[in-house]
Amino acid sequence: MQSDNMKSGMQQAPARSLLNALGFTPEEIKKPMVGIVSSYNEIVPGHMNIDKIVEAVRLGVAEAGGMPVVFPAIAVCDGIAMGHVGMKYSLVTRDLIADSTECMAIAHQFDALVMVPNCDKNVPGLLMAAARVNVPTVFVSGGPMLAGHVKGKKRSLSSMFEAVGAHAAGLMSEEDVTEFENKVCPTCGSCSGMYTANSMNCLTEALGMGLSGNGTIPAVYSERLKIAKHAGMAVMELVRKNIRPRDIMTKEAILNALTVDMALGCSTNSMLHLPAIAHEVGFDFDISFANPISEKTPNLCHLAPAGPTYMEDLNEAGGVYAVMKELADAGLINTECMTVTGKTIGENIKGAVNRDPEVIRPLDNPYSKTGGLAVLKGNLAPDGSVVKRSAVAPEMMKHEGPARVFDCEEDAISAIKGGSIKEGDVVVIRYEGPKGGPGMREMLNPTSAIAGMGLGSTVALITDGRFSGASRGASIGHVSPEAAVGGPIALVKDGDIISIDIPAMKLELKVSDEELESRRAAWKPRKPAVTTGYLARYAEMVTSGNRGAILEIAK
Repeated sequence: MQSDNMKSGMQQAPARSLLNALGFTPEEIKKPMVGIVSSYNEIVPGHMNIDKIVEAVRLGVAEAGGMPVVFPAIAVCDGIAMGHVGMKYSLVTRDLIADSTECMAIAHQFDALVMVPNCDKNVPGLLMAAARVNVPTVFVSGGPMLAGHVKGKKRSLSSMFEAVGAHAAGLMSEEDVTEFENKVCPTCGSCSGMYTANSMNCLTEALGMGLSGNGTIPAVYSERLKIAKHAGMAVMELVRKNIRPRDIMTKEAILNALTVDMALGCSTNSMLHLPAIAHEVGFDFDISFANPISEKTPNLCHLAPAGPTYMEDLNEAGGVYAVMKELADAGLINTECMTVTGKTIGENIKGAVNRDPEVIRPLDNPYSKTGGLAVLKGNLAPDGSVVKRSAVAPEMMKHEGPARVFDCEEDAISAIKGGSIKEGDVVVIRYEGPKGGPGMREMLNPTSAIAGMGLGSTVALITDGRFSGASRGASIGHVSPEAAVGGPIALVKDGDIISIDIPAMKLELKVSDEELESRRAAWKPRKPAVTTGYLARYAEMVTSGNRGAILEIAK
């Protein structure tokens, strides 16, 4: 056992004395040491129940012959951090989480790990850590929130943001906004649509790192406690079989996850996180991989914000395994990939059944023949940009309009809510990329304001920042290179015509090459937005959005 390095032999008597101080018995010290990484806190609704999940994991580990030891991971609530300086600290936590978990796991020589994340960046952060540490590891999330009910319809957090936009446009009363405020988030759990947290928890199943139901069993269901116990048992079986994350998270598994992403209609943030996870296992993931996979993978699900169904509905319809079974039947995924069950993907999904063909469309009746995401390139985004095309209105799949340029999110929100954005405009928000922000803020406030004001089918938004999974409409993010490093988005001027052609994967600025060269010669880098603390260090090391905003030491 790896833990013998810190607990066996005369040389490690001092370490055993410290284990005695923790109350460990000699019998416990002899067992495999299983670290349970708990992201429990009292500020993120998706994490407030994780203490109970962790306790269930502890029981499962102990029952299967391991010694469970809990240590923490941080998590930021993107919804609470949205629209102010706090959002600069969301994406950056992914690397803090990976780094701190790596430190804890290796310093204490754990034999195995069970990761208990839920919301947004701590799912990919812990997947990155799992790849680095590479001891047997199982994931079990805190589970999704149930949908809210307002005026006879199911609602979610994106409805709340759009209600604020509707109020600004005079389309909703303050009393109605208050009703939304009190009802859209009715339980603990990760917000109830196919937003980033639920996207990544579902993709954890597709990667093979979580048990069936990890992404879809609601947080408040007792079934969530059962899967947690089984996760604790499963990790001990992985210890016995010596199956490790890098045996599971292979290139083929990551491409499986991207395929499932297309079918589910996941958040554009998955196009930041899958490259970062791939980087940790030595796979150079180019976001352009998305297009050929998208072209052959039908979009089978329209969960909020793309449609009227929610995570609880996907769970009842058969969950991620039912979606994977549809894809496997068409030969679209590799069924030989190993998983944390000790079985292959093909063995796991053999008995999966699609119980609701409206929630999970069958292959012969998809929402679209192409997948949920697309990577657009052109002279405005030479290295790529990302759009959730499954959430774009049909009339906006092709669009040309004049640029309305803003150098920060706040200025754009003021203009949108102030009524100065008109039908046909293309809102450009720049200097919000990984370096420029720094931190690559999500743009849910402006996209929701556009949708809430009734402009979602006539106005596009382009940014070197990113979007929440709750964003919908012609929202094109991750524009690379970003403005802070002199990417073409830094050269756009008010009134320039921008052409968007999602079916052709094109994003073009209708300005001559000569004019762009003239503007480039006159462009000067802006002073760093932040010069001290973690964000300043992050800005120095972070790469562009098209590379997953991974951190690299400058050469």
